[in-house]
Amino acid sequence: MSFWKDDFYNTRVSRRARREWEPRRRNPNRLVIVSAVSVLAGMLLMLTLVQWFGGGEEPLAADVHPNAASVPVYDINDRVVAAGDKVRPAVVSIISTMKDGDKVKGIGMGSGVIFQKSGDRVRIVTNNHVVDGGTSVEVVLSDSERKKAEVIGRDMYTDLAVLETDAAGVKAVAEFGNSDELKPGQAAIAIGNPLGLSFSQTTTVGVISSPLRTIPVYLGADGEVEWEMDVIQTDAAINQGNSGGALVSLDGKVIGINSMKISDAGVEGLGFAIPINSAKPVLDALIKDHKIKRPKMGITSEDVQSFKSGLEVLKLPEDVKTGIIVNDVTGPAKDAGLKTHDVIVELDGKPVASTMQLRKYLFTHKKIGDELIVTYYRAGKKASATVKLAELD
Repeated sequence: MSFWKDDFYNTRVSRRARREWEPRRRNPNRLVIVSAVSVLAGMLLMLTLVQWFGGGEEPLAADVHPNAASVPVYDINDRVVAAGDKVRPAVVSIISTMKDGDKVKGIGMGSGVIFQKSGDRVRIVTNNHVVDGGTSVEVVLSDSERKKAEVIGRDMYTDLAVLETDAAGVKAVAEFGNSDELKPGQAAIAIGNPLGLSFSQTTTVGVISSPLRTIPVYLGADGEVEWEMDVIQTDAAINQGNSGGALVSLDGKVIGINSMKISDAGVEGLGFAIPINSAKPVLDALIKDHKIKRPKMGITSEDVQSFKSGLEVLKLPEDVKTGIIVNDVTGPAKDAGLKTHDVIVELDGKPVASTMQLRKYLFTHKKIGDELIVTYYRAGKKASATVKLAELD
């Protein structure tokens, strides 16, 4: 590591500078003349201002700014406080307990946001990873009241889940904003429960570092990238326990669901939230169907580029360096004639290089019941098959 020279941020004036700017002796009479002229000039300026503004009357807002009447000015601190006061009562703590019989195997902690009331029930959005594996879930309201909750739907790929509990005692429901309108540098407020109940209702403030980032997601234990998420990047402090909490705009609307951060030595201010516009259709589907309905091919696979040796058995052309090796086939893929050791290189005529790209193409561009044209190599020969997509379990 290198350091800046000490005088790089030095605010002291150097000796040379002090010599150059040392006041010279001046003629006292000259000072009196200059002072008198200054006083007279000041009086004339004041007289002119008094006449201009009508003899001391308060100037109209329009005299100061033509749009002042329609553009109110607020102190940024007041706006942060007001936004926090509006949303904070709708932010809850989530306690997810994992039991094996009567034995508690683990407890997960996170945050959630009350976003909808339906009859005598309220619905809460949180992250899937907050409740994943839990056998029972409890929510703690902003006034510390505890309630049993039910997971009515969750989704691993979007990392979202919806809980339900009774509405008694619930004093606020958060309002969603428009995450498509976010700008870099816009103020952002994170509200949640970092490190558990002791720090519940914590408010941190930062900015929108980027309205849209695409980051890799590791869903399994093998360390392979299995998905990509489009997220909001913020430098508002997000810590363990903030997951599922609210990212809020200055007008007191939820613009994102805090989900993750990059935690490494030397890394600060790299937090991420799921854009609320991306979350809305997922939440609607989880309420309606209790899951996200997605198409499936019916294969398990590995990427060609994951192997450094042993690929001779596939007999691929020398110019084929990437692709998806089929390890097993069931359902639609089997019915279409795909077999183990086939290497998929195109979907609907578009190149595909990895399982993650295949999955993203299916989930983004195809529906259950659609036909998918799969181009593959088998024993060195190129062929294609048409797969009719089924529903992912």
